[in-house]
Amino acid sequence: MLDSVKRREQIIDLLCDQGSVRVEPLSVHFGVSCVTIRNDLRYLEQRGCALRSYGGAVLNHHFAFDRPLQDKDRLNRDVKSQIAEKAASFVKDGDTLILDSGSTTTLIPAFLKHRRDLVVMTNALNIAWELANFERVDVMLLGGNVRQSVFSLYGPSAEHQLRQYRFDKLFLGVDGFCLDAGITTSHPGEAHINRVMCQVAQEVTVVADSSKFGRKSFCMIREVGEIHRVITDSGIPGHYRQALEKMGVEVVLADE
Repeated sequence: MLDSVKRREQIIDLLCDQGSVRVEPLSVHFGVSCVTIRNDLRYLEQRGCALRSYGGAVLNHHFAFDRPLQDKDRLNRDVKSQIAEKAASFVKDGDTLILDSGSTTTLIPAFLKHRRDLVVMTNALNIAWELANFERVDVMLLGGNVRQSVFSLYGPSAEHQLRQYRFDKLFLGVDGFCLDAGITTSHPGEAHINRVMCQVAQEVTVVADSSKFGRKSFCMIREVGEIHRVITDSGIPGHYRQALEKMGVEVVLADE
């Protein structure tokens, strides 16, 4: 029998795949009582993952879930490519920059091929691998613990390494972007290293397609008013755009 943590993780997977779950089938599937399943669903509702319904629960689409990078890559890929290309247009020859891990930041290197004398630090194994083929880019890879699902590195050693440098620009991927909750991610270790990235970069640019707005996840990285720019698409809600511009955050639409 699975422990409660693993059982709840599998219930979240079922919610993501099916959109809803019911108590009795889950009870049979996991070999536990209906009371136990109701407690699981109550716990997931308290964490913001699910919304209780009669006899079960439905997925809370406003909550940002941690999914494998391969799954994220398939979502809104055309829009993410436009955002990545626009992000690259803000990079100048000789810049020092950080590329965070993520499905949108993964697409940025392809648009940096003709830049010269760049220094790029990243915590993403796949980004470092691609950049290693660029002759005029000095690639710095952070060391630390590996998140296998997204090919990223995090941990105290990576944070210590980051603090030894200062960078011109940071391109940051996020799981959620909420005016009240800030920019968020689902993994505590990722949030820690993202906060350090923000501290050592002169300019912080969030790259996020419009599906991220209105969503929030467990761990806050930074208040939205503390970033310099967000590159997104024209699907951004109007009140978000107005609020960000009022805060002095530059809003760039990659598909216009």
